[in-house]
Amino acid sequence: MPTTVDRKGLLALYPSLASLPETDLADLLQPGAILTLPAGAQVFAEHQACRGFPLLVEGSIKVVKLATSGRELLLYRVVPGGSCIITSSCLLGRTDYNAIGIAEAPLTLLLLPAATFSRLLVEHPPFRDFVFHLFAGRIADLMQLVEEVAFTRLDQRLARLLVARNEAVVATTHQQIADELGSVREIVSRLLKGFAAQGLVALGREQIVVTDPAGLRKVAAL
Repeated sequence: MPTTVDRKGLLALYPSLASLPETDLADLLQPGAILTLPAGAQVFAEHQACRGFPLLVEGSIKVVKLATSGRELLLYRVVPGGSCIITSSCLLGRTDYNAIGIAEAPLTLLLLPAATFSRLLVEHPPFRDFVFHLFAGRIADLMQLVEEVAFTRLDQRLARLLVARNEAVVATTHQQIADELGSVREIVSRLLKGFAAQGLVALGREQIVVTDPAGLRKVAAL
Protein backbone atom coordinates (compact mmCIF):
# COMPACT_ATOMS: atom_id res chain seq x y z
CA MET A 1 0.00 0.00 0.00
CA PRO A 2 1.20 3.56 -0.68
CA THR A 3 3.36 5.28 1.93
CA THR A 4 3.43 8.70 0.27
CA VAL A 5 0.68 11.12 -0.69
CA ASP A 6 0.86 13.42 -3.68
CA ARG A 7 0.62 17.09 -2.67
CA LYS A 8 -1.43 18.06 -5.72
CA GLY A 9 -3.88 15.21 -5.13
CA LEU A 10 -4.25 16.13 -1.45
CA LEU A 11 -5.03 19.76 -2.22
CA ALA A 12 -7.53 18.72 -4.91
CA LEU A 13 -9.40 16.73 -2.24
CA TYR A 14 -8.97 19.32 0.54
CA PRO A 15 -8.75 22.82 -1.01
CA SER A 16 -8.96 24.39 2.44
CA LEU A 17 -5.36 23.27 3.03
CA ALA A 18 -3.99 25.15 0.01
CA SER A 19 -3.12 28.30 1.95
CA LEU A 20 -1.50 26.49 4.88
CA PRO A 21 2.00 27.62 5.81
CA GLU A 22 4.56 25.55 3.96
CA THR A 23 5.91 24.05 7.18
CA ASP A 24 2.45 22.78 8.20
CA LEU A 25 1.82 21.26 4.78
CA ALA A 26 5.26 19.63 4.74
CA ASP A 27 4.65 18.13 8.20
CA LEU A 28 1.29 16.80 7.06
CA LEU A 29 2.90 15.00 4.12
CA GLN A 30 5.67 13.38 6.17
CA PRO A 31 5.58 9.55 5.95
CA GLY A 32 5.01 9.37 9.72
CA ALA A 33 1.70 11.22 9.35
CA ILE A 34 0.39 8.83 6.70
CA LEU A 35 -1.57 5.77 7.81
CA THR A 36 -2.55 2.79 5.67
CA LEU A 37 -5.06 0.20 6.84
CA PRO A 38 -6.50 -2.92 5.18
CA ALA A 39 -10.20 -3.44 4.47
CA GLY A 40 -12.02 -4.56 7.60
CA ALA A 41 -9.59 -2.89 9.99
CA GLN A 42 -10.95 -0.89 12.89
CA VAL A 43 -10.02 2.76 12.46
CA PHE A 44 -11.29 3.77 15.90
CA ALA A 45 -13.36 2.20 18.69
CA GLU A 46 -15.78 3.34 21.36
CA HIS A 47 -14.10 4.77 24.49
CA GLN A 48 -10.82 5.18 22.59
CA ALA A 49 -9.00 8.50 22.82
CA CYS A 50 -8.86 10.53 19.61
CA ARG A 51 -5.31 10.83 18.23
CA GLY A 52 -6.01 13.41 15.53
CA PHE A 53 -8.16 14.62 12.65
CA PRO A 54 -8.22 12.18 9.67
CA LEU A 55 -7.98 13.42 6.10
CA LEU A 56 -8.99 10.49 3.92
CA VAL A 57 -7.12 10.12 0.61
CA GLU A 58 -8.16 6.61 -0.51
CA GLY A 59 -10.82 4.11 0.58
CA SER A 60 -13.94 4.59 2.69
CA ILE A 61 -14.84 4.34 6.37
CA LYS A 62 -18.22 3.34 7.75
CA VAL A 63 -19.05 4.84 11.12
CA VAL A 64 -21.46 2.69 13.14
CA LYS A 65 -23.09 2.55 16.54
CA LEU A 66 -23.01 -0.93 18.06
CA ALA A 67 -25.84 -2.12 20.33
CA THR A 68 -25.26 -4.51 23.24
CA SER A 69 -27.08 -7.15 21.18
CA GLY A 70 -24.39 -6.88 18.51
CA ARG A 71 -26.62 -5.07 16.01
CA GLU A 72 -25.06 -2.21 14.06
CA LEU A 73 -26.61 1.06 12.97
CA LEU A 74 -24.78 2.80 10.15
CA LEU A 75 -24.45 6.50 11.01
CA TYR A 76 -22.56 7.67 7.91
CA ARG A 77 -19.64 6.98 5.61
CA VAL A 78 -16.43 8.96 5.18
CA VAL A 79 -15.01 9.15 1.66
CA PRO A 80 -11.94 10.95 0.23
CA GLY A 81 -12.32 14.71 0.55
CA GLY A 82 -14.46 14.38 3.68
CA SER A 83 -13.77 13.67 7.30
CA CYS A 84 -15.44 12.42 10.45
CA ILE A 85 -17.81 14.59 12.49
CA ILE A 86 -17.46 12.31 15.52
CA THR A 87 -13.70 12.80 15.42
CA SER A 88 -14.20 16.56 15.20
CA SER A 89 -16.59 16.42 18.16
CA CYS A 90 -14.12 14.39 20.21
CA LEU A 91 -11.29 16.83 19.47
CA LEU A 92 -13.37 19.90 20.23
CA GLY A 93 -14.91 18.44 23.39
CA ARG A 94 -11.78 16.54 24.48
CA THR A 95 -13.82 13.34 24.82
CA ASP A 96 -13.36 9.74 23.71
CA TYR A 97 -15.04 8.16 20.69
CA ASN A 98 -18.66 7.05 21.13
CA ALA A 99 -18.91 5.06 17.88
CA ILE A 100 -16.82 2.68 15.78
CA GLY A 101 -15.05 3.37 12.48
CA ILE A 102 -14.35 0.44 10.14
CA ALA A 103 -12.41 0.44 6.87
CA GLU A 104 -14.70 -0.70 4.05
CA ALA A 105 -11.80 -0.71 1.59
CA PRO A 106 -8.01 -0.33 1.96
CA LEU A 107 -7.39 3.12 3.44
CA THR A 108 -4.80 5.82 3.04
CA LEU A 109 -5.24 8.78 5.35
CA LEU A 110 -3.30 11.64 6.86
CA LEU A 111 -3.65 12.15 10.57
CA LEU A 112 -3.61 15.80 11.58
CA PRO A 113 -2.40 15.92 15.23
CA ALA A 114 -4.89 17.23 17.78
CA ALA A 115 -2.72 20.24 18.65
CA THR A 116 -2.39 21.21 14.98
CA PHE A 117 -6.15 20.76 14.47
CA SER A 118 -6.88 23.16 17.35
CA ARG A 119 -4.36 25.72 16.10
CA LEU A 120 -5.66 25.67 12.53
CA LEU A 121 -9.23 26.22 13.74
CA VAL A 122 -8.05 29.50 15.26
CA GLU A 123 -5.47 30.62 12.71
CA HIS A 124 -6.76 29.30 9.39
CA PRO A 125 -10.31 30.44 8.42
CA PRO A 126 -10.62 28.17 5.33
CA PHE A 127 -9.90 25.12 7.49
CA ARG A 128 -12.34 26.31 10.15
CA ASP A 129 -15.01 26.81 7.49
CA PHE A 130 -14.38 23.28 6.18
CA VAL A 131 -14.80 21.74 9.65
CA PHE A 132 -18.02 23.59 10.43
CA HIS A 133 -19.42 22.94 6.96
CA LEU A 134 -18.73 19.28 7.68
CA PHE A 135 -20.66 19.58 10.95
CA ALA A 136 -23.65 21.15 9.22
CA GLY A 137 -23.80 18.48 6.52
CA ARG A 138 -23.41 15.54 8.89
CA ILE A 139 -25.99 16.86 11.35
CA ALA A 140 -28.48 17.16 8.49
CA ASP A 141 -27.70 13.57 7.46
CA LEU A 142 -28.11 12.30 11.02
CA MET A 143 -31.42 14.13 11.43
CA GLN A 144 -32.65 12.45 8.26
CA LEU A 145 -31.52 9.08 9.63
CA VAL A 146 -33.37 9.67 12.92
CA GLU A 147 -36.50 10.63 10.98
CA GLU A 148 -36.33 7.52 8.82
CA VAL A 149 -35.73 5.16 11.75
CA ALA A 150 -38.50 6.74 13.81
CA PHE A 151 -41.19 7.38 11.21
CA THR A 152 -40.56 5.28 8.07
CA ARG A 153 -41.56 1.63 7.70
CA LEU A 154 -38.67 -0.78 7.24
CA ASP A 155 -39.94 -1.99 3.86
CA GLN A 156 -39.86 1.60 2.60
CA ARG A 157 -36.34 2.11 3.92
CA LEU A 158 -35.22 -1.15 2.29
CA ALA A 159 -36.75 -0.13 -1.04
CA ARG A 160 -35.10 3.30 -0.78
CA LEU A 161 -31.73 1.71 -0.11
CA LEU A 162 -32.02 -0.49 -3.21
CA VAL A 163 -33.24 2.41 -5.36
CA ALA A 164 -30.41 4.64 -4.10
CA ARG A 165 -27.81 2.07 -5.23
CA ASN A 166 -29.03 2.67 -8.80
CA GLU A 167 -27.67 -0.74 -9.86
CA ALA A 168 -29.37 -3.55 -11.77
CA VAL A 169 -27.46 -6.06 -9.62
CA VAL A 170 -26.73 -5.07 -6.01
CA ALA A 171 -23.81 -7.10 -4.68
CA THR A 172 -24.45 -7.42 -0.96
CA THR A 173 -25.61 -9.83 1.73
CA HIS A 174 -28.81 -9.72 3.77
CA GLN A 175 -26.66 -9.17 6.88
CA GLN A 176 -24.90 -6.16 5.34
CA ILE A 177 -28.26 -4.62 4.43
CA ALA A 178 -29.55 -5.29 7.95
CA ASP A 179 -26.50 -3.58 9.43
CA GLU A 180 -27.01 -0.56 7.17
CA LEU A 181 -30.68 -0.29 8.14
CA GLY A 182 -30.09 -0.97 11.84
CA SER A 183 -32.26 -4.09 11.68
CA VAL A 184 -31.71 -7.86 11.86
CA ARG A 185 -31.00 -10.27 9.02
CA GLU A 186 -34.15 -12.36 9.54
CA ILE A 187 -36.46 -9.38 9.06
CA VAL A 188 -34.56 -8.11 6.02
CA SER A 189 -34.61 -11.59 4.47
CA ARG A 190 -38.37 -11.82 4.99
CA LEU A 191 -38.93 -8.42 3.38
CA LEU A 192 -36.69 -9.31 0.42
CA LYS A 193 -38.60 -12.55 -0.10
CA GLY A 194 -41.76 -10.47 -0.12
CA PHE A 195 -40.24 -8.15 -2.74
CA ALA A 196 -39.28 -11.22 -4.80
CA ALA A 197 -42.82 -12.60 -4.57
CA GLN A 198 -44.09 -9.28 -5.95
CA GLY A 199 -41.64 -9.45 -8.85
CA LEU A 200 -39.66 -6.44 -7.66
CA VAL A 201 -36.36 -8.28 -7.20
CA ALA A 202 -34.76 -11.65 -7.80
CA LEU A 203 -32.56 -13.06 -5.04
CA GLY A 204 -29.23 -14.77 -5.63
CA ARG A 205 -26.15 -15.66 -3.63
CA GLU A 206 -24.83 -12.40 -2.14
CA GLN A 207 -26.70 -10.38 -4.75
CA ILE A 208 -30.10 -8.81 -5.39
CA VAL A 209 -31.25 -8.32 -8.96
CA VAL A 210 -33.61 -5.36 -9.32
CA THR A 211 -36.27 -6.52 -11.80
CA ASP A 212 -38.83 -3.75 -11.34
CA PRO A 213 -37.21 -0.39 -10.45
CA ALA A 214 -40.48 1.51 -10.87
CA GLY A 215 -42.21 -0.86 -8.48
CA LEU A 216 -39.45 -0.41 -5.91
CA ARG A 217 -39.75 3.36 -6.18
CA LYS A 218 -43.48 3.01 -5.52
CA VAL A 219 -42.83 0.98 -2.37
CA ALA A 220 -40.23 3.55 -1.34
CA ALA A 221 -42.84 6.29 -1.86
CA LEU A 222 -40.38 8.29 -3.96
